[in-house]
Amino acid sequence: MSVVDTLWTAAACVRRQLLAPGVPFISGQVKGTESFREPSLLQVEENERSGAVRQQRGAVIGRDGAVRDVVEALRATGEAARVLLVTAEAGMGKTAVLEQARRAAAQDGAAVVRLGWELDGEDEDSEDTADAFVLDAGCGLTVEDPDGCLPPLTAARRAQLRAAVREGWASALSAFSEVLMEAFRQTPFALVVDGVERMPQRSADALALLLRVFRPRGVPVVMAGRPGPAAEPGHARLTDAADQVLELPPLQPADVATLVDVHVTRRFGRPAESALADAVSRALGTLAGNPRAVLSVLDALDEQDLVELDGRLCLTLPHKRLRLTTGTAELLRFGWPDTPTDSRTIKAATVTACVLNHADMHVDDAFTMMPSTGARSLEYALNHLIKDGILTVDPQGRLSFAVPALAAALRTLPLQGDVQGNSARYIKRLADKLGAEVTGRGHPWLADRVAASGSRLDDALAVPLLLAAARQEARTNWPRSARAYAAALHRLTPQDQRVRGVLHEASSLSLRHGDHEGLLALGKPLLALLDPPHTEHTEGVERAAGLSSVAAAWVWAALHEHRAPCADSDHRRLGKLAGRFPAAARLAALGGLYGIGPLSARPAEASHHILDTSGPGHRRMPLPKPTELHLMTAAVGSHTELSRARQHLPPDAVDDHTLDQLRSAAAYADLADALAAVLGDRYVAAPEGIAVQYRGMVRDYLSGEWDAALTAARRIEVRSRTHAAAGTPHLPRALAAEIHCARGDVAHATTWLDLVPDTLTHPLTARARLAVRYWSGRREEALEEGRHDARQARKNGQLAGVERLLLRILSLAAQSDQPYTVQQVLEEVETLHDEAATPMTHEVLLLARGIAHHDADSALTAHRLIKLRGDVHLSVICCLWLTRVADDPRRWLAEAVGDAHTLGLGGPFRTAVTRAAQQRNIPVPRLRQGHQKLTELDIRLVRMVTDGASNRQIAAELACSPKTVEQRLTRLFQRTGSRSRRELTAAWLNGSLTQAALGPAGLDDH
Repeated sequence: MSVVDTLWTAAACVRRQLLAPGVPFISGQVKGTESFREPSLLQVEENERSGAVRQQRGAVIGRDGAVRDVVEALRATGEAARVLLVTAEAGMGKTAVLEQARRAAAQDGAAVVRLGWELDGEDEDSEDTADAFVLDAGCGLTVEDPDGCLPPLTAARRAQLRAAVREGWASALSAFSEVLMEAFRQTPFALVVDGVERMPQRSADALALLLRVFRPRGVPVVMAGRPGPAAEPGHARLTDAADQVLELPPLQPADVATLVDVHVTRRFGRPAESALADAVSRALGTLAGNPRAVLSVLDALDEQDLVELDGRLCLTLPHKRLRLTTGTAELLRFGWPDTPTDSRTIKAATVTACVLNHADMHVDDAFTMMPSTGARSLEYALNHLIKDGILTVDPQGRLSFAVPALAAALRTLPLQGDVQGNSARYIKRLADKLGAEVTGRGHPWLADRVAASGSRLDDALAVPLLLAAARQEARTNWPRSARAYAAALHRLTPQDQRVRGVLHEASSLSLRHGDHEGLLALGKPLLALLDPPHTEHTEGVERAAGLSSVAAAWVWAALHEHRAPCADSDHRRLGKLAGRFPAAARLAALGGLYGIGPLSARPAEASHHILDTSGPGHRRMPLPKPTELHLMTAAVGSHTELSRARQHLPPDAVDDHTLDQLRSAAAYADLADALAAVLGDRYVAAPEGIAVQYRGMVRDYLSGEWDAALTAARRIEVRSRTHAAAGTPHLPRALAAEIHCARGDVAHATTWLDLVPDTLTHPLTARARLAVRYWSGRREEALEEGRHDARQARKNGQLAGVERLLLRILSLAAQSDQPYTVQQVLEEVETLHDEAATPMTHEVLLLARGIAHHDADSALTAHRLIKLRGDVHLSVICCLWLTRVADDPRRWLAEAVGDAHTLGLGGPFRTAVTRAAQQRNIPVPRLRQGHQKLTELDIRLVRMVTDGASNRQIAAELACSPKTVEQRLTRLFQRTGSRSRRELTAAWLNGSLTQAALGPAGLDDH
């Protein structure tokens, strides 16, 4: 019988003697240590169908150092023993760290005993437990020995213990410490105490006294709890008794990403896109690194909130809609346990969350949104929310939730009372007192609440207030100003004389700040003004006078969101009406050349001069001048046309470097980069717009950061499917298809390419079609259709980018031993270079000659120029052909293989490498070990690591020593590029470890 069993028997006898009316006695159920039995919030969890949560074995994510420190403290008996306090806020993983460390220490042979306590008010009739000991009715400390480490007691010691319990609290505590010290002398052990902030005062006092006994005798103690106020004497004494305090910081972003990926993979069966972790962190605000909060937000997601792209789950919700899943009573206690959660507090928080969903809210007028009944008590509750940090106040007095996910959760709760009605009544009283315009200028933050009030406020009051607020906020808070303009235009009729002026003001504001969404929202009032339903066509044209800049701004925003002006019925009507204006028509035609919308005839330009019709304020606006727009259009075409367009600009307007940047952007239909090259500092665009995101994707593609490029493609695709202002991103889809095809993933490439219509003839989409057809087995068809697409692009005047398409055709024809086709395509490349004469056509011509004529000098020159410009994929192609024709093939093959590792190239590359190596009779250079194929033993080892097995457990399973396991893990880390068990687990769960192992590693077998 262990000492715990013996002590429990003695306590049960005392309980029967002392149990009498009026004498309190705490039963033996261990409620103070419930946290040990709760599922770890930092570990991998899985919801059963019954709703229960089953804890899985697994390494604690992001807490390796903390676990290691606790394990060292538990092992350090004797003179090295110390008292360690692990502290952190709720949900930070204190219990997980303690439990993981306890298991690790126990697996290494250390004895660990749990110390807990009893809670007041426990049911006297509850059953006694066999693994806990109640010290006495007044103190209520308990001890658990889950691993059976403590030795049994003698009969004499049991009798002494009974007597001490009868004598009272001090005697019982002294006897208890003697029992533990006697057991410690026979079997040294460590004590673990969790949740010390919840300990009753007498239990905390008893523990503080025990620590005085344990420290000089070398008993290690590890406590865990939340940081508490210094006013609590029991908690303060325990903190002062600690030799070392270990504070758990918030998880790092990489650890949050791993936690998100593991949880999503376990729940939905597919890994998460990295952007999901970023969105969760933004939604959590000050709780961004709190693991329990992260899992709470993830548990609120369901299948309809996610979309699968490239085998990864992408979030379709904006981060402001992500919410916590905790119950109503726990929402405010989640990160602020001292906040009162009565109905008034919940109501105040819920009302605030609902108002902040559509309007700013200031401290000064916060109480006015409350229902009239109980407004004072709600104001008092609001003050508590601010004091406790649930609500924050910025220097301008605006309220916001420290945790946006908490606000989103509160908005799901039922709310009694008409909040918007209260706002409308308050605004009306204020406007009646001060006047609508004065109210708008003096209280511009009310504009959003006016917009949300709808028909509760008359247009006669709302419109002047909105316009005054919009003009007041134009320089200090332009987003709210733009919203106020939009709300005013929504209320104004086309017959109102103020409409055209408001459209000009609103469009100018949104243009200056790159507000594409705001500009597109102007389409409806602009359409109503240009094409009234009961007005003759001629009158409509007359009324359109002076709206040219507004129409051009609308087309500008549509192009930046890759939305064709004829995307839907309203856009089609507005696109036709906007086409009456030369500036809008030229922008729409430019979009067609850049793959946004259908190709259209270019507006006729005077050959001798192009008039600059822009006004004096145009120099500050991002809209291109007619001469700049003509230059961008000419960059897609011939060198002669580009030279002629350049002559219409001032001599120092565009240098040769800028011109090369413009032509490179045109080759990839990168509208944002082309505009940036021409406009310089005048160019302003929203970073979340599709055109700007595609610009980053092209840069990642050229620099060899293909994983980042695919991430951008998925982000763009999600925006196109979930954002009302976004269009159809055909060019990002085509580039993603090309990347997947180069990596040997024809299935994913086909999925992306199927989203691109066959009517789109841009050379970039033609390249993707060529690759997918060729590597799908339709080789002759691919070459023939590719040449047809090249001819069609040239016919359409889209010369930029055709050179890469022709080079791809020539390279594949050369690999297929089709010399006649190679010669024909070479002639087409030469003709194209004569027409376009760009640096890219020059590089391609040199490389094409090197391939067709086995000209090493031409290929070497091409390689030097390509490396200087920075195109990793084209450099790989060049190195492969240099392997065939250069004097030192080993060097070029090694460079090709090294760059291919960066790109993650797959089957097509391996085929080309094998042929080149066989032709020159040289071995294929080995890639780094990180991409060797995993053996069955490796896979078995990874699975045990993923399950959280220790080195000792793995050694027992594999019938080897723990040292051998450590050596095998070290080699596995080196081969897979992982730095820790956590990274190895994450790579295995999200599939990247298997993909990497099955990638270019096949080259090692040659």
